[in-house]
Amino acid sequence: MPEIPTLPDPEAFFAEVWEIIRKIPHGKIASYGQIAKMLPVPAGVDGDTFLEFGALWVSNAVAASPNDVPWQRVVNSKGEITERDGVAARRQRLMLQDEGVTFNPRGRIDMKRYSWNGMIK
Repeated sequence: MPEIPTLPDPEAFFAEVWEIIRKIPHGKIASYGQIAKMLPVPAGVDGDTFLEFGALWVSNAVAASPNDVPWQRVVNSKGEITERDGVAARRQRLMLQDEGVTFNPRGRIDMKRYSWNGMIK
């Protein structure tokens, strides 16, 4: 796997990610890649690099989310919870289930049914 480049201004990037996540409605989800596509290419990063690493950088921002960010609403492109540690994954699943999001027997969320379209009510 190629070395992961460093964002020139991670604080600014994370703040943009968190602002988008705050807009995801209760009972909806978005993928890391979906959020990356909503963001402009960060200053100092070329477009190809952002295409390759944007979703990973979004994942890093989610992992560093402050308390007011509904981080549980971000999953991978398969509709699965990305395993960081078992406690966080179980907590995320319970939080989503409390919002009415269901999981199939393989632990996946129906992306067509629950995916946020990026529009604000």
